[in-house]
Amino acid sequence: MNPGPSTRFGLVAAGALSTVLLAACGGGGSGASSDSSGETAEGYPVTVETLFGDVEIEDRPQNVAALGWSDAETALALGVQPVGVADWQDYGGAGVGPWAADLFDSEPTQLGTMEPNIEAIASLDPDVILDTRSDNSQDRHDLLSPVAPVVGPPPEVEVTYGTTWQQQTRQVAQVLGEEERGEELVTELEGRFEELRGDNPEFADLTIAVGAYFDGQYGAYVPGDTRVDVLTELGFEYKPELVEMADGAFYTDLSAELVEELDADLTIVFPIGDAETTAFLKEDPVLQGIGSAEAGRLIVLDDPELANAFSSGSTLGINHALDEIVPIIRDTLEG
Repeated sequence: MNPGPSTRFGLVAAGALSTVLLAACGGGGSGASSDSSGETAEGYPVTVETLFGDVEIEDRPQNVAALGWSDAETALALGVQPVGVADWQDYGGAGVGPWAADLFDSEPTQLGTMEPNIEAIASLDPDVILDTRSDNSQDRHDLLSPVAPVVGPPPEVEVTYGTTWQQQTRQVAQVLGEEERGEELVTELEGRFEELRGDNPEFADLTIAVGAYFDGQYGAYVPGDTRVDVLTELGFEYKPELVEMADGAFYTDLSAELVEELDADLTIVFPIGDAETTAFLKEDPVLQGIGSAEAGRLIVLDDPELANAFSSGSTLGINHALDEIVPIIRDTLEG
């Protein structure tokens, strides 16, 4: 989700448009090196389990196309610069957040998001296509597979765009031959969450709801979405009624009559649009009338960079978001 303007999405069908926007809204090496003698790199071939079956990677990838949500940022965190990326959050430039863009030596090729540019992908002659956080579509997988081996979501992922940051980090690390570094990234961020829970034990006693407003429609994210998962890893309990309403999806629409379901001990709402959307939410009597708003426990996340980092689902983006969101939450709860 890009909380700022996103003209790119005007080119896709209306249903796909909603899915993309709602799912979006938060020193690198030059690429994995292999033995210059032409021999297979140590540790290869590797077999990666995916939702669409096992994928065998014969050798350490040299040209990596990163199509899945935050696959590019994850590769960068592992020291590998993809040659092509999908700019899911409409950053422009390198197609990743500012917390990751400097890890590129040069801007990669843009490859499309919901509608991948097959010609552009093929022109890069990729050794592997990363698509580890996506819509879980067999059609998408089949479209990409003739170009190069496609590493889709892990087999246990059922919710669209539901690959966790831990799963993504480990899966991409396995593909790129950087499993040790991948475990370090997971351990470091999990340790940070543990430390933050220890510093803020009161979070564990509070319920939280995470909403969004897009194109005149309110909705709620639920566990399985990275925004919610970050907050529950901080110790909050997600409001169970919203989980039931989502019925296995990562997001559920809320009519005006149901916006009150966003009431919790703490409510965070993402404005998906422009500054006018944010201004509307801060004045909308429907949202401002819920209990948490009246009690001063509503956060309208009006900083686009923070919202994008929060939404990224990568170790780089989440770490960036935690620097800012935790103090905001503390200040809100302390009134």
